[in-house]
Amino acid sequence: MTPGNLLFAIFGAVAGLLLGGVVNWLADTFPQRFIPQAPKYLDGALRPRKAWSGLLAFLTGARKSAGGAKLSWRYPLVEIGMIALYVYIALAFPVSIRSVIWMINIVFLMLITVIDLEHRLILYVVIVPACVVALVGSAIVGVVPFQDYLIGGAVGFGLFFIFFLGGVLFISVMASARGEAVDEVAFGFGDVLLATLSGFMLGWQALIFAILLTVFLGAFGAIMYLVVQWIGRGKYVMFTALPYGQYIVIGTLIMLIWREPVRIMLQGR
Repeated sequence: MTPGNLLFAIFGAVAGLLLGGVVNWLADTFPQRFIPQAPKYLDGALRPRKAWSGLLAFLTGARKSAGGAKLSWRYPLVEIGMIALYVYIALAFPVSIRSVIWMINIVFLMLITVIDLEHRLILYVVIVPACVVALVGSAIVGVVPFQDYLIGGAVGFGLFFIFFLGGVLFISVMASARGEAVDEVAFGFGDVLLATLSGFMLGWQALIFAILLTVFLGAFGAIMYLVVQWIGRGKYVMFTALPYGQYIVIGTLIMLIWREPVRIMLQGR
């Protein structure tokens, strides 16, 4: 580890804390309105400045508003996750513009994940700027020719659009079988756009590996959901729609940072 890496790690820790707070803030405001407002508790009370960071709010005893509304554990966990990822990148890789671009991409991926998990939404106001930033970053420090990133976006869109159409067909069949409208979405169009973003970040070759990881992670997540439901209730609700975006994000993140080790492992070489 060089002195440059150590300084970059300090920068990463601070940036992770601050940008994690920004992610939490935007995740609270974007699903409600596209105009960000000052950070608030769930009861609408304004949070004091020391509580703008979820981690600091927990550490300083400012987790709860005067009315008793508490910040969830999501707030410090997002910031801790951002800090951990940033510090790892700073220590594990040479200090470079590539690492900075990874950090920027992670902001968008984390924001998309939080909103999707909590609201089952992937918003245009997030995904469109993320695609633009991803393409600019790929053009600056791409490890493969730039056209591979454009092809990756097209492949991600096309393949997941087929999944989307399959989900629409599945819902139509289930609605017909039940004799009533089905509100659940088997596979949302937001996931199609997220796969497009993944292709722009990774290029088409790494995207293929990311999709494989996504499929396995999604299957594992569904099995774990069924196990938890069975343990907790002794039953599960058929055809429950589960958010899928986090699995695309995890697959993308793995291939973004650990492209070569994963490629070698999956190819068995």
